[in-house]
Amino acid sequence: ATHSDVKLKDPFMLAQKDLKSLYDDIKKELFVSKRELKHLCDYYFDGKGKAIRPIIVILMARALNIHSNQAGDLLPGQRAIAMISEMIHTASLVHDDVIDGSDERRGKRSINDVWGERKAILAGDFILSASTMALARIGNSAVIKLLSQVIEDLVRGEFMQLGSKENENERFKHYLEKTFKKTASLIAHSCKAVCFSSDVHEIAYQYGKNVGIAFQLVDDVLDFTSGATQLGKPAAADLKLGLATGPVLFACEQFPELHAMIMRRFSSKGDVDRAWEFVLQSDGVQQTNFLARRYCDEAIRHISFLRPSPERDALIRLTEIVLNRDK
Repeated sequence: ATHSDVKLKDPFMLAQKDLKSLYDDIKKELFVSKRELKHLCDYYFDGKGKAIRPIIVILMARALNIHSNQAGDLLPGQRAIAMISEMIHTASLVHDDVIDGSDERRGKRSINDVWGERKAILAGDFILSASTMALARIGNSAVIKLLSQVIEDLVRGEFMQLGSKENENERFKHYLEKTFKKTASLIAHSCKAVCFSSDVHEIAYQYGKNVGIAFQLVDDVLDFTSGATQLGKPAAADLKLGLATGPVLFACEQFPELHAMIMRRFSSKGDVDRAWEFVLQSDGVQQTNFLARRYCDEAIRHISFLRPSPERDALIRLTEIVLNRDK
């Protein structure tokens, strides 16, 4: 491939212009005269995140437009959906940080650490309400339904994370369903929402769902393999929160001692360190990575039905980026 081919398929380069205007649009949506609330709301919209979700939605919209014989540019409705989806996601981050008691996100202090829990909860509510106002303006009931489903899934997924399953077979199913609700639902439903022709609805949805699950599986692996500095949040964070993610569940097949620890949510003294050791001695990390690759292969299989375009190829390339990221 020539240098220009590579540049063409770079998802970040392709989406850069649309991404910048997306964050400008969000700042306008969140315009409030009360200064402190404005600071709170703008805090995570600093363009410093990975922005993988909005990039997927932007590229998907453009790839779908080209597939339907239209110009590749984003339509106003699609632009609004990408924006709303990123606002819903960010509101959920603000609330997650409160629930988890996190003091760091994206390499800087979390909102709740800077302003306190009460104000953080209100900021999350405010961002969410601004997103529903923008959603109402689109005035398309199918889109409203899809993005409302995302909000419901985020809440249900968080509830699932707070509970756990006794039975080991059920546990993995519970984990994957929670992963879909907390991470993949937003991407899947947003991809479907930017799709105006029903014959490719399923392609868009399946790509988003499979990439979304893979993204979270890799995230769960990075909790064990990445230095805290790279992640921008402390390592072993999930274990400390009592969460058994993919690497732990796979490790449990080799080290049954983990079963009791999972049941008590790593709450006894030394549990976190011992679980960490078991995971690193097992092939839990490799198995989780392998599973993530299978989900990415499935995403590629679906998106390959779309007519070839730089955007479609960038979405294929994005699966590699998701699998190989180190933060």
